Amino acid sequence: MGKKKETISLIDTFSEFNELKNIDKATLISVLEESFRNVISKSSGTDENYDIIINPDKGDLEIWRNRVIVEDDELEDPNLEITLSEALKIDEDFEVGEEVTDEVSLDHFGRRTILNLRQTLASKILELEKDNLYNKYKEKVGEIVSGEVYQVWKKELLLLDDEHNELILPKTEQIPSDFFRKGEHARAVVARVENKNNNPRIILSRTSPIFLERLFEQEIPEIADGLITIKGIARIPGERAKVAVEAYDDRIDPVGACVGMKGFRIHGIVRELRNENIDVINYTNNTTLYIQRALSPARINSITVREEERRAEVFLNPEEVSLAIGKGGANIKLASMLTGYNIEVFRDIDEVDEEDIYLDEFRDEIDGWIIDQLKKIGCSTAKNVLSMGREKLIREADLEESTVDEILSILRYEFEEEDDTDTNIETAADTDAEGITDVETDTDVDVDTDVDTEISMDTDREDEN
Repeated sequence: MGKKKETISLIDTFSEFNELKNIDKATLISVLEESFRNVISKSSGTDENYDIIINPDKGDLEIWRNRVIVEDDELEDPNLEITLSEALKIDEDFEVGEEVTDEVSLDHFGRRTILNLRQTLASKILELEKDNLYNKYKEKVGEIVSGEVYQVWKKELLLLDDEHNELILPKTEQIPSDFFRKGEHARAVVARVENKNNNPRIILSRTSPIFLERLFEQEIPEIADGLITIKGIARIPGERAKVAVEAYDDRIDPVGACVGMKGFRIHGIVRELRNENIDVINYTNNTTLYIQRALSPARINSITVREEERRAEVFLNPEEVSLAIGKGGANIKLASMLTGYNIEVFRDIDEVDEEDIYLDEFRDEIDGWIIDQLKKIGCSTAKNVLSMGREKLIREADLEESTVDEILSILRYEFEEEDDTDTNIETAADTDAEGITDVETDTDVDVDTDVDTEISMDTDREDEN
């Protein structure tokens, strides 16, 4: 019993290719034809006399070979020529010199060649699909995409988009209070697309200011239509954000349009950002006014702007300093990020304490950067620092406990020295006063004694008489 001939077909392979995403038909046909022509060239020496017809929709493939009819004894190249006797078997009307076209089956190339062809095709199509995926998402950088959470790992989430492409949301790009379960949908902005060894890696972000900007564009029609422009965004993800907006039409209130009636429009954005506090302010070209608005809700007394240093010195009443700085220094940090100026806060005190000492006097004992950090939270003098308290300094100045303890020790020692000097002066004065008092007391006693003696003598004289 003869061995059954194994039929080798690429039909199934084409069907799989047909299901691939992000590959247009023209490109697919081009890749398939190129692969087949390479096989034909290697096996036959040339592919010029072959016609390849591919229908990827149905998985059809036809290979036709064109050969010239020659006399039976003049055959030199079976790939380019066919004998007259063989041609007559195809059609009795053929004559020498005419061209015969016949179909070539895949079996003609051999089983090993076809298997190699399958692997080559699969590899090329996979590379093509990766290139198209990379190019597709490269154009989407900065846009919001949605995906289903497929895997939850310690350092990142794996999401699948509608076409089952893999998207990565790292832990560092998630809002601190984010929590997703498998099967849930998550929205994020495409931060970047990496391509290492032709393996595209799409990285998403929910902490980027661009994500907040795109959410505003989706939720606020005036921004989507271009009537209102976002001029700047500063974010501390999950905590607070400041957005500066400007309207080209004076009849439109940009802040009111973004917030909506009773905050209706901005509520959706706040929920998406896990209750992140969002301040919307009017943008202006007036730097002083812009900084003042950025520091809201604090009320500013005066601002000194130093353009060359990109620095602003803000003076406020003592009770307004905490508002300007904000919880953990968030408000002043966001204001600096939004305006692009390094903002320093100072207490505006009418009566200057002559015994107080400016922190700059301590630069030989305290590092300059620490003094600058203290100035940012409104402490420009030693007594400002001492009055703030240890725990508040650690929290708002963002300094180590040991550093704060050392600062307080240096400042207290300075005032203790002054107190000691004053005490010594007072003690000396008291000593002198006591000496004088003693002298006066002795004099009084002597005077009184003499008087008593005189009175006694007078009494005796009266008795004698």
